[in-house]
Amino acid sequence: MLSILVAHTVAALIAPLLVRLWGRQAFLPLAAVPAASLVWVAANWNTEQRLSIEWVPGLSMNIDLRFDSLAAVMSTLVLGIGALILLYCARYFEDDEPRLGIFAAELVAFAGVMFALVTSDNMLMLYIFWELTTVLSFLLVGHYAERASSRRAATQALLVTTAGGLAMLVGIIVLGQMVGSYNLSDVIEAAPRGWLAGTALVLVLVGALSKSAIVPLHFWLPGAMAAPTPVSGYLHAAAMVKAGIYLVARLAPGFADAGPWRFTILTLGLASMLVGGYRALRAYDLKLVLAFGTVSQLGFLVAIVGIGSRTAMLAGLAMVLAHGFFKAALFMVVGIIDHSTGTRDVRKLAHLGDRSPVLAATAVIAAASMAGLPPFLGFIGKETAFESTLDSDAMGPLSSALVLAAMVVGSILTVAYSLRFVWGAFGRKKLRQPSAAVASMHAPGWFFLFPPVLLAVLGLVAGLAAPVVDTLIAPYSKTLPSYGAEDYHLALWHGVNLPLGLTVVVILVGVLLYRVHKAIARTVPAVPLNADRVYDRVLYLMDLLSLRLTGTTQRGSLPGTLATVLATLALFPLISLIVYTRDGVDIRLADSPYQIIVGGIMVAAAIGATIMRNRLAAVLLVGVTGYGCGLIFAVHGAPDLALTQFLVETLTLVVFVLVLRKLPAEIDEGRSFGRKPARAALAALVGITVTLVGAYAMNARSTRPIAELLPDLAYDFGDGSNVVNVILVDIRAWDTFGEISVLLVAATGVASLVFRNRRFGSAPRVSDAPSAMDSAQAASEITWLSGSDLIDPRHRVLVLEITTRLVFPTVMMLSIYFFFAGHNAPGGGFAGGLTAGLALVLRYLAGGRYELGETLPFDAGKILGIGLLFAGGTAVASLFLGAPILSSATFEVTVPILGDIKMVTALFFDLGVYLIVVGLVLDVLRSLGARLDAQIELSRQ
Repeated sequence: MLSILVAHTVAALIAPLLVRLWGRQAFLPLAAVPAASLVWVAANWNTEQRLSIEWVPGLSMNIDLRFDSLAAVMSTLVLGIGALILLYCARYFEDDEPRLGIFAAELVAFAGVMFALVTSDNMLMLYIFWELTTVLSFLLVGHYAERASSRRAATQALLVTTAGGLAMLVGIIVLGQMVGSYNLSDVIEAAPRGWLAGTALVLVLVGALSKSAIVPLHFWLPGAMAAPTPVSGYLHAAAMVKAGIYLVARLAPGFADAGPWRFTILTLGLASMLVGGYRALRAYDLKLVLAFGTVSQLGFLVAIVGIGSRTAMLAGLAMVLAHGFFKAALFMVVGIIDHSTGTRDVRKLAHLGDRSPVLAATAVIAAASMAGLPPFLGFIGKETAFESTLDSDAMGPLSSALVLAAMVVGSILTVAYSLRFVWGAFGRKKLRQPSAAVASMHAPGWFFLFPPVLLAVLGLVAGLAAPVVDTLIAPYSKTLPSYGAEDYHLALWHGVNLPLGLTVVVILVGVLLYRVHKAIARTVPAVPLNADRVYDRVLYLMDLLSLRLTGTTQRGSLPGTLATVLATLALFPLISLIVYTRDGVDIRLADSPYQIIVGGIMVAAAIGATIMRNRLAAVLLVGVTGYGCGLIFAVHGAPDLALTQFLVETLTLVVFVLVLRKLPAEIDEGRSFGRKPARAALAALVGITVTLVGAYAMNARSTRPIAELLPDLAYDFGDGSNVVNVILVDIRAWDTFGEISVLLVAATGVASLVFRNRRFGSAPRVSDAPSAMDSAQAASEITWLSGSDLIDPRHRVLVLEITTRLVFPTVMMLSIYFFFAGHNAPGGGFAGGLTAGLALVLRYLAGGRYELGETLPFDAGKILGIGLLFAGGTAVASLFLGAPILSSATFEVTVPILGDIKMVTALFFDLGVYLIVVGLVLDVLRSLGARLDAQIELSRQ
C-alpha cells in the first residue's frame, strides 16, 4: 500500500517534466502507475492487510492503512478507471494545451490520494486525504482558469465540500474521543450510542453526503461540468463522488441501526434520486444530462448502502461498480462527441450514430446498463436493490414500501433520461441528413475509443459473470446482518418474482415517460426553487452580513479595535469567574522584597506611560515594565527567560524608535481614542483579569505540577539540560515551527507594506550610494565604519562608531556562544539570533543604512527561507535517524582534535530559528530603517 502511494507521488512530481518532453504522449507512461497498482489490488483481493507507521502519536495521527474487500472494490474504480482516463487524455488533449503538465500531475495525484482515502483506517488521516481530494478537485475543475464558468464551478465545489468536510471533522473528533481511538475499525466495533454520538454521526454524514452531491448540496456537481471531460469522467463518476458512498458503506456495519442514520440517508438519498432524474429530463447539454443523472444515481447508491442489511450492501457494491463502468464510459463518449463535433447540445446533433457507429454502440451499451436492462451489471444491482427493500425487518413495513416506491419511480426516470441521452446524441430526429456539426465532424481514432468501449463491455461482461462478481464483493456485505433472510447471491436470473415484475414496469413506464416528456415539459413549469440560486443568495447574504459586521466593528481606528478586544478579554472571563466560581483563591502578595521593589517600579512606569504625552518617553517607560519582568525572571531562577526577555525588550525598543521617527513627538490628545482615565481603567481591568485568571488556574491545580517533571524529561528525551530550549526545539517543536513561520510572515508583511514596488534585495551598500565617488578619498583614509562616511557630519557620533567597531565582533561571538550552548545552558537559537540582531542594530545606528548593507550584504528573504528550510529539514532528518518527526535524535562523532562530540538534531532546528530571527531583524532594519532613511533624505533635498 505504501509503495502505491509513493509511486503516485513520484509520478505526480515528474508528470510536468514528462509532458514537457513528450507532450500528450506522457499520459501513457503515467497511466502505467495506477494500472500496475491495480495488479497489486487484484493479487491481494482476498487478504486483509494492515500497515501502521507512527507519525504524531500525541495527536493520534499515526499512518494506519487497512486493505480489505471494501477497499478493494473502491480501489478497482479509483485505479482501473484512473488508468483508462489517463489513456483517454493522451488523445483528448492537444500538445499545445496550456498547463497540461500541471493537469497531468493533479490527475495522477488524485488517484493516489483517493487510494489513500479508501485504505486509511485512521480517521484523522482519512480527513487529510479527504480534504486533499477537495483541493485537487478545485484545481482540476478550474483547469480552464481563464473562463469565468470554470472559476465559479471550482469555487462552488470547494466551498460546499470543504464546509461539509469541516462538519465531518467535528464528528470525527467527537467519535474518536468517545471511543478512545481514531481508527475506523475501533469506532465501528464500539459504535457508541446516545445523543452525542448521534450528533457526531450526523456531522460525519454531512461531510459524506456533501462530497457525494446529495440533496440539498447536490448543485455543485452539475456546475462542475465546466471542467474538462476527463475530470468529469473520473472525479464525478468513479472517484471523488464515490468517497461519500465509501464512507457510508464503511460506517454502515456499526451505525446502520443508530437513531438518525436511516432517516437521514434514505430521505436525502431518495430525494436526490428523484430530483436528479427529473432535472436530467430537462437538460439539453449532454454533460448536464449525465451530471444530473449522476446526482440521481448517487442518491440511489447512498440509499442502498445506507439500509444496513447484507443484501442491500451486496446491491450497493454491485451498483457502485456498475455506475463507475457506465458513467465513466458515457462521460468519455460525450468528450469524444464534443471533441469531434464541437458541440454537446442535443439540438445540434443528428445522424451521429450513422457517422460513428462504434461510438453509438458504446453509448447504447453503457446507457443500457445505466437504465438497468438485462443482462448488464446495472440490471443485476437494481434487481438486488429491489429485493433488499422487500425485507421489512431492516426498516419496517411502511418504510420498506416507501423506499421501494421511491426507487421504482427513480428507476423509471433513469430509463427515460437514458433513452433521451442516446437518442439526443445519436438519433436522426426526423432529419434526412446530418446536422451541420455532425457533417463537419472528424472521426475518432481507435485509441480514443478504446477506454469507453472497454468500460462499456466490462459492464456487460460483469453482468454475464454475476457469480464471479458476487464472490468478489460478498465478503464485505457479510459484515452486516441478514435480518433473518436467506443469503442472497448476485445472479442474472432469480426466476419470476416481484423484483422482475417491477423491472418490467420500470422499463415500460420509463419508455412511455420518454415519449411524453417533451409534452410534460411544455405544460409543467420548471421548479422555481433552484439550489444553485439558493447558493448564490446565501453567498450574497453572507457577503452583506460580513460587510455590515466589518463596518460596525472595524471603524479604521486601531485604538478603538484594541479597546474592543481588550474589553472582551477582560469582561467575559471576569464575569465567568464571578458567576460560576464558588471557591475562593489564595493569593500571596510577594515571595521576596525584590518582587515588591521591582513591581513598584513597573507599576510606576506603567502609570507614567499612561499620562506621558511624549511618545518616546512613553515607549521608554513601557520598556521599563518589560525589563522589570525580565528581572523577576532572573530573581526566580529563570536565566534563560530573563535573557530572552531582555533581548526582546531591547529589540522592541529599537523598532519603536525607528517607527517614531515618522510620527510627531507629542501625542495629540484631541484626536486620541477615549479619555485617559477610561484607557487607564481598561488597562487596569485587563491586568486584574489576567492576574485573577492565573491565580484561579494555579489554585485549581490538584495534581503534581508538570514543571517538576520537565527537567528529567528534557534530559532523558531531549538530551539537554536547558529545559526551556528543549521544550522549544523538541517537546513543543511543532508549536515553535508554527511560531517561526508566523515570524517569517510578519517580516514579509512589514517589508511588503514599506516596499510597495520591489520587496526583494539586500540593504544598500556604499558602492550603491550616489556620492560614493565623492567619498573615495575619505574611504582611503582611516575610518571606523564604511557607511558612516556617507552620513552628514552633523549626525555622526564618533564615540558610537569606535565602540561599535570594537564591540561588534564580541557581540557576534556571544550570539554564536548562545546558539551552541543553549541546549544545556541559558541561550539557544532564539536568544542567539536576537543577540546577532542587536549587533546589526548597533551597526546600523552607528553607521547608517549603507553600513547595514556592508555588514550583511544578503537578501533578508533568502536568510528567512534558508532558516525555515533548516527547521523543516530537521523533521526529515529525525525520521531517517529513527526518531519521531521534529524530535531530537542523538548521534556521536569523533573529531581528531576535539575528540568525541555528542550532536543532537535539534541543533539544526535551532539553527533555523537563529537564521529566521536574524533575517527578521535584517528585514525590519532594511524596511523601517534604511527605507525610511532614504525617504527622509529625499524630503530634505
